[in-house]
Amino acid sequence: MAFQKPKGTVDILPGVSKKWQYVEEISRMVMGDYQFHEMRTPIFESYELFSRGVGETSDIVSKEMYDFMDKGDRRLALRPEGTAAIVRAYVENKLFGPEHSNPYKVYYMGPMFRYERPQGGRQRQFHQLGVEVFGSNNPATDVETMALAMDLFHQFGLKEFKLVINSLGDKTSRDAYRAALIAYLEPHFDELSHDSQVRLHKNPLRVLDSKDKKDNEIVKNAPSILDFLNEESSNHFETVKTMLEALEIPFELDHKMVRGLDYYNHTIFEIMSDADGFGSLTTLCAGGRYNGLVEEIGGPETPGFGFGMGLERLMIALDSENVEIPELNELDVYVVGLGDETNIETLKLVQNIREFGFSAERDYLNRKAKAQFKTAAKLNAKVVLTVGESELENQVVNFKVMKTGKQETVSMKEIYQNFDKVFNLQTTDMTAFNDFFNKED
Repeated sequence: MAFQKPKGTVDILPGVSKKWQYVEEISRMVMGDYQFHEMRTPIFESYELFSRGVGETSDIVSKEMYDFMDKGDRRLALRPEGTAAIVRAYVENKLFGPEHSNPYKVYYMGPMFRYERPQGGRQRQFHQLGVEVFGSNNPATDVETMALAMDLFHQFGLKEFKLVINSLGDKTSRDAYRAALIAYLEPHFDELSHDSQVRLHKNPLRVLDSKDKKDNEIVKNAPSILDFLNEESSNHFETVKTMLEALEIPFELDHKMVRGLDYYNHTIFEIMSDADGFGSLTTLCAGGRYNGLVEEIGGPETPGFGFGMGLERLMIALDSENVEIPELNELDVYVVGLGDETNIETLKLVQNIREFGFSAERDYLNRKAKAQFKTAAKLNAKVVLTVGESELENQVVNFKVMKTGKQETVSMKEIYQNFDKVFNLQTTDMTAFNDFFNKED
């Protein structure tokens, strides 16, 4: 019987995984520049964490969550998103205490799980990069975090993306808008999709986020939430826009954007791409402010702001824009062994080279010299060391610099004792390299 991976999952094979490593490397570098620190949380949490944090009426909780009873009769769920788990860790570990920095800035990378129809850029197991900032109500936090997201996309090498923003206001503003939206939608009740009919009185803002074409036509003339912002909410959003302009970060305003999670308020945003690989405008990254979520999870009153970025969609964008991924795992040395009698020596050589901090590989199939050199070239080895019967007898190796074609005979003693000097000399100054090996003992 041949086993197959579960539906909605993908094997990330060597060759493809180097693109993921590139993204992870760039992400960690940029996060360090912005003084964000990594947090890692469990892949499964209590079901109630997500039902309370994300919202019972959200598609994630009501339709897509992988939840189950464990052997202790506890209801658990595979995490469908990253924020609720990070908030839980923030509260449980009392990271709001005076001994911790404020604002408290963290990021995460890892797999998430949602039971939905697999499609391009979204599988049932998918991966997110996300950030969370706790403890600051300053609009500058909103803008700095959006700037971080934009910076990431620039550093990845992408060009075809844009920032779209909106405000959901505070609770007072949302309540006023909620009433106006219900009043607008109720006359269209029979025309709405079943999901929107269910949401109409529970969470009418979610109707604006519907993917149903009829719903989209109905909400085209719906009132704008920006007309219902109170003075505090309006001032916050106006400051956000002013700061984005001060940083010369271009943005668009979409008053119908609401996001799919119930915990958002005030500033929300999406970064979208219209790269050819998607076929239509697609969200790569989204987030916003979530004042109130920490209290909902059992912590003290704490403002928050964050975003999540889908890495599968990011990979499609990188391919669509033909972003060249640099080789992160360069091969420094390939050791060619000629004949069975060199098997032990070539093993010792590659291990010795690795102990000096260089990457090394060798042949294990006892192939001819031509085949081994072909492999070395395919792997872009910087240097090839060749050991045959005569080299073994004389305790030397043939040292070839692949870029220049220069070759030298080097004693094994120098390789074992001074390989770092040998390698560095040959890449910088061939005269010094020659002098080094022609010197008297």
